[in-house]
Amino acid sequence: MSPYLILGCGMLIVVGGILWLRCHPILALVLGALGVALLTPAGALRTAAQLRVAKGEWTAGTAEKWIRKPAAARVAEEFGRTCGNLGLLIAMATIIGEAMLLSGAAAAIASWLLRRVGAARAHWAFFTTAFVLCIPVMLDTVMYLLAPLFQAVARKTGRDYLLLVLCTVAGGTITHSLVPPTPGPLFVAGELGVPLGLMIGMGSAIGLGAALTGVVYARWANRRWPTPAPAAEPVGPDRSMPIRPEPALWLALLPVFLPIALIGMEASIPAGFRSGYPGWTHVLTTLGDKDLALTLGALAALAPLAFGAPTGMGGKAVQTAVVSGGVILLIIGAGGAFGGVLQHTGITAALAEQFVGWHLLALPLVFVATMLVRTVQGSATVAMITVAPLAKALLASGTAMHPVYLAVAIGCGSKPFPWMNDAGFWIISRVAGLSEAQTLRTVSPMMSLQGLAGLVLTVLCSWLLPLR
Repeated sequence: MSPYLILGCGMLIVVGGILWLRCHPILALVLGALGVALLTPAGALRTAAQLRVAKGEWTAGTAEKWIRKPAAARVAEEFGRTCGNLGLLIAMATIIGEAMLLSGAAAAIASWLLRRVGAARAHWAFFTTAFVLCIPVMLDTVMYLLAPLFQAVARKTGRDYLLLVLCTVAGGTITHSLVPPTPGPLFVAGELGVPLGLMIGMGSAIGLGAALTGVVYARWANRRWPTPAPAAEPVGPDRSMPIRPEPALWLALLPVFLPIALIGMEASIPAGFRSGYPGWTHVLTTLGDKDLALTLGALAALAPLAFGAPTGMGGKAVQTAVVSGGVILLIIGAGGAFGGVLQHTGITAALAEQFVGWHLLALPLVFVATMLVRTVQGSATVAMITVAPLAKALLASGTAMHPVYLAVAIGCGSKPFPWMNDAGFWIISRVAGLSEAQTLRTVSPMMSLQGLAGLVLTVLCSWLLPLR
């Protein structure tokens, strides 16, 4: 069977399972992986095994045993590989996010920015706060946290409510899809072999440019459709009630910037320093390991709960984070299984033959593929997980594009077009007090524009800074 036909069947199972059968993404991705594994012919499995032997990864005996494995066993193997690579990172990232909410660190960052910029420029405070907080914290939680603040500011000033809402979304939605340790970009970076420090840096830089495009649109939309703040407070999970007093600003920011600094430090050690100071190099590389860096960030986030909160708050943060992080990890693991078994079909060689001389279109290709999956089934994270194997196959087929640009293009492609099948659409609508029509008229075009702007910036960066 053709690898393209197997790919089409697998994606149809995933998207159709979510859209028509209303399956949870975990089940849809696992079913898609099983479908691909069952349809993969024995010849393709033998070819994939021989490649592993040629690379020295397997012995001939190991390859023969793998070929004889049933489809479900191959799916489980790829599932376990993905969870093993990303499990600790996701666990620590969710602990950081939950602890920052309970300790008041997230609220402290928002309050400090609001005091500094004033009510007239409050939209920049919400933009910056969402941009920073959505690195470790999910967008829906950030919206629940900031909604009482931007409603209070709008009632005080009597204007610019829509501007505050859109700037919050503009800042948060980009880092949600471009900057690890948020699950989507974390998974894509791992699948494409992008160093975490490089993904954080490039995702932040291109994401900032795309997010500022959203601010420009937000200012225009605010003038075009003046919107008053709703009379009632939004209804949502009671996760924005931090302990008092709020931690100092440096302590509030530490869980976000400590892991980024450690990972970036390890990635930027000069070759001369590595050879001249092996002892210090060992220390820096140990501290800069992504798993240890995120663990230290989690400890920093838990510190205010350990010393300045009622007994048991730290345990509550960890327990809540483990529950939510477990669901995310299962989705990521299922996505890894889908992508892993897809590589066994021979799709890499097929793409290499098909796209000879067309590799300059790799970035638009993965962008459009992610956009279509996202628009059809709703979830930006699931769309990124679904398309990552295609980007991985393009890399293996010989494209000269640096994998970080493919990863960022996938993240940008997960922005267009949010509508009623997206859980985030309803969260933004209900938390901000906007009708469905208002949300479609304002939030959806802004996020789509951000995605397109991000693609343009990614293509420009790949030309100006090819990294190869």
